Amino acid sequence: MLNRLILGDNQFFGINHMSEERARAQAIQFQDDAAVIDVLDAAVAEGITGFMCTTHDRIARVAAHVRAHPGAYRDFVFYPAMPYAHKYANAVTEDGMLGALQRFVPGEGGVGRLMRGGLSLVRGDIDHLATVLVDAEMAMFDRLTTPVVFLQNNMVDLLLGLGAHDAFAIFDRHVRARYGAQAGYVTMNLPRLLPVLDRLGITDPIVCTSLNARGFRMGGGDAIGAALRRYRCRCIAMSVFASGALPADEAIAWVCAQPNVESIVFGASSGRHIRATRDLVEQHWGPLARATADA
Repeated sequence: MLNRLILGDNQFFGINHMSEERARAQAIQFQDDAAVIDVLDAAVAEGITGFMCTTHDRIARVAAHVRAHPGAYRDFVFYPAMPYAHKYANAVTEDGMLGALQRFVPGEGGVGRLMRGGLSLVRGDIDHLATVLVDAEMAMFDRLTTPVVFLQNNMVDLLLGLGAHDAFAIFDRHVRARYGAQAGYVTMNLPRLLPVLDRLGITDPIVCTSLNARGFRMGGGDAIGAALRRYRCRCIAMSVFASGALPADEAIAWVCAQPNVESIVFGASSGRHIRATRDLVEQHWGPLARATADA
């Protein structure tokens, strides 16, 4: 079971799709890890125990904090989303391609680890390389609960555009086999993704996409609505407030009425904002239920 309400991490990194001024203010507010932890603690106090996050280096420190205080975060679950593209781009710029691989695949001889099982970069065995990099990204969540592992939209939509659809099945198999988790897919192109996952035999896929009454960052609201009605899926709605352009009560009422929507991921910078969002969601969906490890 997915958490009905999931805290996201955009605000912790100064990401706001509507206002650069607000983004700068958030970047300043959360420049210290303690400020991030305070918001997570406020969420837990309100019964929100799901956290969807990138694999930014700062999240590794948050994960370490949760791991060090199991009593305080007994029901806490992470929903990692990868890859964190800026991290890889910066590493390639600083160290070159092989140097970047050495950085993100430490141990077992660094790049030599990529050769296990007969891997040959010359042969272009990208499938194996991808699973190794997933493992490297997941290392920060060791001994923590991760019921769903997401492929970020930058990768999902790139693979869709390239027609490299088998990669979704590879990701699905690896996440299930290695982590006992379900695979999730973040996308800005839901109408195109759902039929692909259906053809691959990935049933009831977990997908996260922008969904709001204003059509903000949706790229075709009518098509998204039609896809949600046609294909079985478990949708996590993001950008539900249209980055502040919609009144909160109107935004929540609309998204809770959409088909196949099981969860909402939202950003918040204070306990007051978290509480207000939780109260609105409970008006439409009832008391929040907590996720279980088998998602």
